[in-house]
Amino acid sequence: MPEVGGGPPGAEAARRAASAVWRIESARIVGALARWTGDFALAEDVAQEALAEALVSWARDGVPDSPVGWLLATARRRAIDAFRRRSALDERYALLAGPLAEGEFSAGGHAVAGQPDELPWDPDRVDDDVLALMFTACHPVLSPEARVALTLRVVGGLSSQEVARAFLVPTATVQARITRAKKTIAAAHVPFALPPPEERRERLGAVLSVLYVIFTEGSTATAGDELIRRDLAYEAVRLARTLTALLPAEPEAHGLLALFELTAARFPARTGPDGEPVLLEDQDRRRWDRSAIRRGLAALGRATAAGRGLGPYGLQAAVAGCHATAASVRETDWERIVLLYEALDRVAPSPVVQLNRAVAVAMASGPEPALRMVDELAASGRLSGSHLLPSVRGELLARLGRTAEAREELEFAARLCGNARERSVLTRKAAALE
Repeated sequence: MPEVGGGPPGAEAARRAASAVWRIESARIVGALARWTGDFALAEDVAQEALAEALVSWARDGVPDSPVGWLLATARRRAIDAFRRRSALDERYALLAGPLAEGEFSAGGHAVAGQPDELPWDPDRVDDDVLALMFTACHPVLSPEARVALTLRVVGGLSSQEVARAFLVPTATVQARITRAKKTIAAAHVPFALPPPEERRERLGAVLSVLYVIFTEGSTATAGDELIRRDLAYEAVRLARTLTALLPAEPEAHGLLALFELTAARFPARTGPDGEPVLLEDQDRRRWDRSAIRRGLAALGRATAAGRGLGPYGLQAAVAGCHATAASVRETDWERIVLLYEALDRVAPSPVVQLNRAVAVAMASGPEPALRMVDELAASGRLSGSHLLPSVRGELLARLGRTAEAREELEFAARLCGNARERSVLTRKAAALE
């Protein structure tokens, strides 16, 4: 959403209205334009141009009765102008402008006579344009970084500046990623359409992984001065809800949503008044969002009901469910969490999963067997450079009374940690062992 300042008296009202409409409806606007034009990059560009024009026009003339219709009509005119510039009467312009001149849409809808700007969709119905937009933005031909940037831009409705702030990179870097992504999609002739059913599940993994990356960065920032970036995390939750509405029969989509809801439910208690982290054992569980927990457990139930067995996201959600339903750390079902991490390591093995399993083993069976697991993981070198392993190893050594070694590990973890809030916790723990 472009940022504006000053201007006529209606500028602020126009900015608020445009921002609200864009955040809610941008995916469907861009999706409809991409379907009409057959050009993903053009659709996103003309939608942004229409939004910029709205800031000026709405400040001067007032917000129209149908803001979405206004944005669509304006973007559509910009698209027609673009095709005209490319070729006065080429085939693509004829396909696009001909039906529009008759008041028709490519989706088969018909505008009422005298109302050429009527919407081609029912505003109360979520249609496949948004799903096609997700699959296009998360296409495997793109790099993971480009998928994230493009998804947040065209599906989430965030500006390049907002994406850049979220991931602590320069705005120019994000803009370059988005530009390259559009060119890559065009060069690869990626159609703006849902993949065929036989490919959909395979391609769904890319969509789920992008949303997972977005939420993970929002729930525990890898760098910066904030532990949680709520706007980013809640954007991932919103997109996951949209995905489950569009793909209600996909259990892993529900598993991902369950993980997001159950993790976000703890946000209110994870930081103190000054933003400092509050460890799980010290959190006031009365502050956990019970509505989010109910939504998360319901989504987990839908993932389980499919009868296919839980996938990686569903298993992580089940772990989060164990925490969400426990009255305290002591009363948490750590044995079940160990089993869930063992299952997760079979279907999606990773050193982070193994480290988390070691933490659960420490809670269920004591620090000695857990330390042996962590030492094996350290010897493999698969988490070198990460603060996670030395921070866990330091905790285990402290529980075993090996204070000097524990302090050394925690100090090392603090040096590796990129997030200022997490780093301060590690530093305090190390100092407390002196």
